[in-house]
Amino acid sequence: MSDLLIELFSEEIPARMQARAAQDLQKLVTNGLVEAGLTYASAAAFSTPRRLALTVEGMLDASPAVVEERKGPKADAPEKAIEGFLRGAGLTRDQLEERDTPKGKILFAKINKPGRPAAEIVAEVLETTIRNFPWPKSMRWGSGSLKWVRPLHSIVCILTGEDGAEIVPMEIDGIQSGDITYGHRFLAPDVIKVTGFEDYEAKLARAKVVLRADARAETILNDANNLAFASGMEVVEDAGLLAEVAGLVEWPVVLMGNIADDFLGLPPEVLQTSMKEHQKFFSVRNPKTGRIERFITVANRTTADEGATILAGNEKVLSARLADAKFFWENDLRVATSKDGMATWVKALENVTFHNKLGTQAELIERMAVLAGELAPMVGAKKEEAMEAARVAKADLSSEMVYEFPELQGLMGRYYASAAGMSDAIAAAAQEHYAPLGPSDDVPTAPVSVAVALAEKIDKLTGFWAIDEKPTGSKDPFALRRAALGVIRILVENELVFSFSAVVHTSYAKIINSVVNTIAVFKEHKIGSGDTAYETYSLVGGLDELDGGLVDEILFTEFKGRQEGVGHHEGTWVGDDKATLRQLDSVEKIKADLLSFLHDRLKVYLKDQGIRHDIIDACIAMEGNDDLTLLVKRARALSETLKTDDGENLIQGFKRANNILTQAEEADGVEYSYGADVKFAETDEERALFKALDDAEAVITPAMEKQDFTTAMSAMADLRGPVDAFFDAVQVNSDNPTVRRNRLNLLSRIRSICSSVADLTLITG
Repeated sequence: MSDLLIELFSEEIPARMQARAAQDLQKLVTNGLVEAGLTYASAAAFSTPRRLALTVEGMLDASPAVVEERKGPKADAPEKAIEGFLRGAGLTRDQLEERDTPKGKILFAKINKPGRPAAEIVAEVLETTIRNFPWPKSMRWGSGSLKWVRPLHSIVCILTGEDGAEIVPMEIDGIQSGDITYGHRFLAPDVIKVTGFEDYEAKLARAKVVLRADARAETILNDANNLAFASGMEVVEDAGLLAEVAGLVEWPVVLMGNIADDFLGLPPEVLQTSMKEHQKFFSVRNPKTGRIERFITVANRTTADEGATILAGNEKVLSARLADAKFFWENDLRVATSKDGMATWVKALENVTFHNKLGTQAELIERMAVLAGELAPMVGAKKEEAMEAARVAKADLSSEMVYEFPELQGLMGRYYASAAGMSDAIAAAAQEHYAPLGPSDDVPTAPVSVAVALAEKIDKLTGFWAIDEKPTGSKDPFALRRAALGVIRILVENELVFSFSAVVHTSYAKIINSVVNTIAVFKEHKIGSGDTAYETYSLVGGLDELDGGLVDEILFTEFKGRQEGVGHHEGTWVGDDKATLRQLDSVEKIKADLLSFLHDRLKVYLKDQGIRHDIIDACIAMEGNDDLTLLVKRARALSETLKTDDGENLIQGFKRANNILTQAEEADGVEYSYGADVKFAETDEERALFKALDDAEAVITPAMEKQDFTTAMSAMADLRGPVDAFFDAVQVNSDNPTVRRNRLNLLSRIRSICSSVADLTLITG
């Protein structure tokens, strides 16, 4: 057994590529070794800014010898066919074996492939790996043909066995493999000769190189926390930044610097974002005030002055960066607190396209405002406040701060809305209306925020459905799946009960309005006393084909100032405008298709909570399935019921009753749904089932009216005992036709009562 050590030493590898590159190196090399017959016990890959390393332990010294049997042509085949087979196998005619088969005599070759030494295989695999390495971006340098992320300087490739270490000989574009590596670029740049992985890692550590990225990250985090704690502060943890910084240094030295007093009044998020994006600094917060007052930087070396010079330079650069941020902040505050306030930014969004078929950002905002107003009473918000919140929610997109730091959109809107004197609810909605962005994000709970968040997401879904820009396969460029999941989570987690389809209808009307405005051409002219009317040159004829004249209605409403008696003047279509309008689906189709999409996303959402697809389907099949909150409550109650023995066994009894009833109805050509009468019952089990059904119906009917699904499901599960007893003791298809008909009608009651809770025919198992 041998151990393999590989190191690829280069100029600095971008931090974002290092972890994936280490994984790719391990995968490509180990897969290549196994395919060549070299198995191993374990493997691990490492990365630093200047090197990728791989260790493979317990590897075979040589690939095993194998005998390959190859089937050839028939023994009496043409000579040329046999000669071709011999050339491919590398054998002579007398080395072939002739065998009798059902198809006649066939020639077979046995090819002995001797094992190959590990060094030979490793050299081939490593060269293939280097030449075909999947870097996101790579470069060539000098006159060679090799591509690497940055110029490759040296290759360590050694096998260590019982006899000691040996270099695996290989050469790539003039780079010879060896057993030489290098330490820290500044602190220990001398040559290091290594004999194996343990020796390699230990010597690198002495040469100021921490090989393991997780060890560098741990050092950075611990030292940063200790420095902050010593000053009565706390580090604002950022896992992404920590991983990136660990990829920027080989010997992390943590330093803490000060932020100038001039910038301490900036919002903490602005300070944190500016320092992270531009300088890769960690923020240090004063827990008493909540302000960001210091920063942590990570140097790649020690210095005689203990980092004083490094800190001085960083503080100077940071001041310049924060001066820009302060300038943006102060300018934005002047706009937000001016006479026109945030309306100035909303006005600017009239020139920003949201989508070429759905109008501008300003039109999106107005649609959101109308829809938020419709939603407000349903979610417990004031209509006027919800509409105002929607109109300023995206205003910060025009601000200088968000232009510089797009990731602060929404958050800055909250600050600016507060500065403009708006209510806390409106300010919160500016930040929270984007939520949730991910499955683990909190959903908005404040009524105004909920109204605006739902309006934004429903408008997006309805709009892109209207212009037929739906997600396909793995492609979802407008994040519509995320929007759908956001709608589901906001409704369900806030227990909001209303018809989703009705809201889509309202949203769709505003969407058509935007599409019409986008492609319409208006000509202004004077009439009478100077009132303004509009004459369309692009929207004539064919509009009645769309949704029963809905577009016509919107068009005439939109022609502001058009007085009675002013005609609708005919003009000409522009380009493909007519085709664009005709592509709009009817509102009923939109509602049905979009609801189906939400149901699909709901299945994913509930599956993560342990609710089976068939249970969800059984609930979706019921009336009122466009109320997603009630749908989820029904599914959860049914899921819990089916986890009990009574619930699970009742399903079997229900299916048995339904199967018998269905077969009888098909055979008799009648529907057994009326007339079950206890006076025709012949057995105690029949009479007990009549009573159990009466009792269950008395509980289930009012429970369903109150949408108390848990009580209804529990009452349904209580039928398990009487139903089982009935089937054990009673033969449904009695020789007495009156008794048979009565029993079939009794089965119909079982089906009817159970089906009032969910469509149990869709439950599997």
